[in-house]
Amino acid sequence: MIVQHSARTGRRSTIRTARRLAVIAPLVCVLSTLVSCTKQEEALTTPCGLVVDGSGSAAAVKEGFDSEAKLKDSLIGFLTDQKCGTLDFAPITRSSRSSSCRQDRVDLDPPHDAQTDQKVQRANAQRNAAAAALAELKCARTQNGSDVWGGLARIGEAFRSDGPTPKLLVVSDFDQADPEFHLSRQNISTKADRDKVIDTLVQKRGLPGIKGMDVFPVGLGMQYSAKPSEADDFESFWVEALEGRAKAHVDNQYKR
Repeated sequence: MIVQHSARTGRRSTIRTARRLAVIAPLVCVLSTLVSCTKQEEALTTPCGLVVDGSGSAAAVKEGFDSEAKLKDSLIGFLTDQKCGTLDFAPITRSSRSSSCRQDRVDLDPPHDAQTDQKVQRANAQRNAAAAALAELKCARTQNGSDVWGGLARIGEAFRSDGPTPKLLVVSDFDQADPEFHLSRQNISTKADRDKVIDTLVQKRGLPGIKGMDVFPVGLGMQYSAKPSEADDFESFWVEALEGRAKAHVDNQYKR
C-alpha cells in the first residue's frame, strides 16, 4: 500500500514538473528570440566638426550675435540631420590654429551589443558633445579675437583624407579679425575687389584644408542685418573664398 502511494505521488510530481516545463520553455524561447532579433540602428559614419566663435562680436549683447544661443539652437539638430558618428572641435580666437582651447573627439555612435538601447545611448553621446561644445566656447572667450580662417584650417586637420565627406558646423558671424588681417577694413563691394582681398588672405594665411567638405554657417553676416547691400557683399565674399578657393561647399541649412 505504501509502495503504491509513493509511486502515484512520484508520477504526479513528474507530471507537475513536465507541465511547468511546458509553460516555461515557450517563454524562454520567446525571450531568446526578442533578444536575438533586437533591431540595430543604422551605423553613424559621418565625421563632423564644430567651429565655434568666442570673439567679442559673438557675445550675448545688442551688437553681438550670441554664439552660445546659436550653438544651443543648432548643434543637436545638425548632429541628428547629418547622421554624425563623431564630432571634433575647433575654436575661433585671435589665433585659432595655435589656440590652447581643445576638446577631445566625441564618439556619437559608441560600441554596443544586441541588448543596448542605442537611441538612449546616442542621445547621451549627443549631450556629451553639447557639453564639450560649451566648454570649447567658454575657453575661446578667454582668447578674444576672430580668426575664422585659422579655425577652419584647424578643423580641417582633424579628418582623414580618405574617409567619408566631413560636415562642418561653423557658429560665427565670420567677421575675420586677427593680428594679420581685418576683413572690415577691406573693400569687398565688387567681385574684382573681393578677388583681390581673397588673394591677400590666401597669400598671408594659406588655404584651410577643407576641400570637398560641407560647411554649414550659423550667424554668417548677422552684423549686417540692417544693411542688406553690405550683407550681400559679405556673404558673397565668404562663399567665393570657401567654394572658389578652398573648394568646400557652403550650405545655409542652419543659417540663423
